[in-house]
Amino acid sequence: MENKENILVSACLLGVNCRYDGGNGKREEVVSLMKHYNLIPVCPEQLGGLMTPRLPAERKADGSVSNEQGQDVTDYFKRGAKETLRIGTLYGCKRAILKERSPSCGHGTIYDGTFSGTRTGGSGMTAALLEENGIQVTGESNIQEEFTKNTER
Repeated sequence: MENKENILVSACLLGVNCRYDGGNGKREEVVSLMKHYNLIPVCPEQLGGLMTPRLPAERKADGSVSNEQGQDVTDYFKRGAKETLRIGTLYGCKRAILKERSPSCGHGTIYDGTFSGTRTGGSGMTAALLEENGIQVTGESNIQEEFTKNTER
């Protein structure tokens, strides 16, 4: 029996309707990884206590997160990040595939907190916490180079 690696995955990428707008960002290339890996779905924003749907939020340069009405929702994002890390640790995950540009899951590039569509360098709260704790984070557009070399058998 093959022992598959456990990988954390943003639940929206698997088709779960948990995005801020109540939809999902299903990506077939992520779903197809189930053939070779155990994908552990997480939505840090829901794990942190936010409802779906919810107002869009962005992470600011100071690290806080506010929704488009200016309400500080940082504590929800912190709680969700900690819960996601707890799940990743429980399942022995060394890697995560997270939704790009999200204030929780974005890795390397996120929106700048002005709700103007402007992107900036940085990571979402969950992505940053996972990396600080040794879990490698990859965005959905980079899975081809990160994962296909391991699945071509």
